[in-house]
Amino acid sequence: MQNWHRLVNLRVLLASVTLVSLAGAALAQVEKRDMDLVGYNDLQARSAYQPVIQRQGGRWIAYVGHHGGAALNPMTGARENNGTSIVDVTDPKNPKYLYHIPGDQGGAESGGAQMVRLCDGKTLPRGDPAKVYMLRTFGNQAHEIWDVTVPEKPERVTVVSDKLRNTHKNWWECDTGIAYLVSGVAGWHTRRMTQVFDLSNPAKPVHIRDFGLAGQQPGSAEKLPAYELHGPISTGPKGNRIYFGYGSVANGVIQIVDREKLLNGPKEPASANLLYPQVGRIDAPPYMGAHTTLPVLGLEIAPLMKYKNSNRDILVLVNESTSNECRESRQIAYIVDITNEKTPFPIANFNVDEASGNFCSRGGRFGAHSSNENQPPMYARRIVFMAWFNAGVRAVDIRDPYRPREIGYYIPAITDKTDKRCIKVDGAERCKIAIQTNNVEVDDRGYIYIVDRADTGMHILELSGEARKVAKFSQSVVQ
Repeated sequence: MQNWHRLVNLRVLLASVTLVSLAGAALAQVEKRDMDLVGYNDLQARSAYQPVIQRQGGRWIAYVGHHGGAALNPMTGARENNGTSIVDVTDPKNPKYLYHIPGDQGGAESGGAQMVRLCDGKTLPRGDPAKVYMLRTFGNQAHEIWDVTVPEKPERVTVVSDKLRNTHKNWWECDTGIAYLVSGVAGWHTRRMTQVFDLSNPAKPVHIRDFGLAGQQPGSAEKLPAYELHGPISTGPKGNRIYFGYGSVANGVIQIVDREKLLNGPKEPASANLLYPQVGRIDAPPYMGAHTTLPVLGLEIAPLMKYKNSNRDILVLVNESTSNECRESRQIAYIVDITNEKTPFPIANFNVDEASGNFCSRGGRFGAHSSNENQPPMYARRIVFMAWFNAGVRAVDIRDPYRPREIGYYIPAITDKTDKRCIKVDGAERCKIAIQTNNVEVDDRGYIYIVDRADTGMHILELSGEARKVAKFSQSVVQ
């Protein structure tokens, strides 16, 4: 009997060794085409959402917002609520973690400090020209300004807005200081709407107005709670447009707004006043959302050169996958022609073929989530990068927006820090470990940054092969 127990224990041990070996093999599994790894940082194994890369003098600094949760900070020896990671990426082959600013307590969407934006004081109309400022969320309850002039020693400047029910992806115009803050203000019939602030002097925020869809405002009998704002993208005074996306996974609304009318029109949140700055609107079907609304304006389309109207304005609309293992409607990206803003019209879509990698069975989310928002000269009107959760990041050639085509991709390997993702099967929990590429951004040098929702960290990439030929690296590239 004793020998039988020894035999069973030996089999368990061998099985454990086999599992460890298989896990070790999985760590090395990178899938890619015409996109290569330059550098990597584990971001202290924190669930990451939004990266923004800021040039500060001779340095390049990545600021990464995190979802809720907590992890050990090896630099302090303390377990800290997930907040904002600050990483020196001047040498992209050797990124150096500089500092972690803790965020709000709570898990996933309820804590952390997901969103981050940066502005130089010398660009802001009334900022200190010697300083660099960071705007970030604090969980779901507040928006803050930090002085990050010395990235290793950030200092909080002020709280812009607090006592909120929710926050999300803000936009900050550095040349004017106007900020569009995704907030949940008491009385509004939605968790997320817009607070517009003048942050031209970051130390002294000035509230301009509150904004949302007509029917969401306090006192409205319509009550439209389903259409939650995800985030805006502004073209500033020159373009005079703001593109709002509501409902990131379902019941999407794309709203095109006249910026000047929004800032200087009647501010009382009555339905007529909320409709006043609206130029165009698309209401999506129930299964389609509006997570990222990226304007690509003045696109000269080569196949149309022999025809009239070859110059078009388009909107790259990216939906968000929110359920593990494809237990939802398919979430992809759409190309919308907004040349005539009053009648915007979808003209194409982009999708990653599930069968190409059996992505639904890999675990975690499979589907679209976001695109890069910075558009430096080598990529502008040419390539858009899209985060696709367990299918990694996808490089998409949009020069012919009627036929967007994939020209490269990169799916990182899982690591020993990659967290599991679970679903219920016959009442029991089934978990798998998979990459969850959450957001993507590019810097003015052309490097591509992807961060992982499942604690895998940040990968710094570059295009190679045929994909690199689509970009315009012959133009002046910032060093």
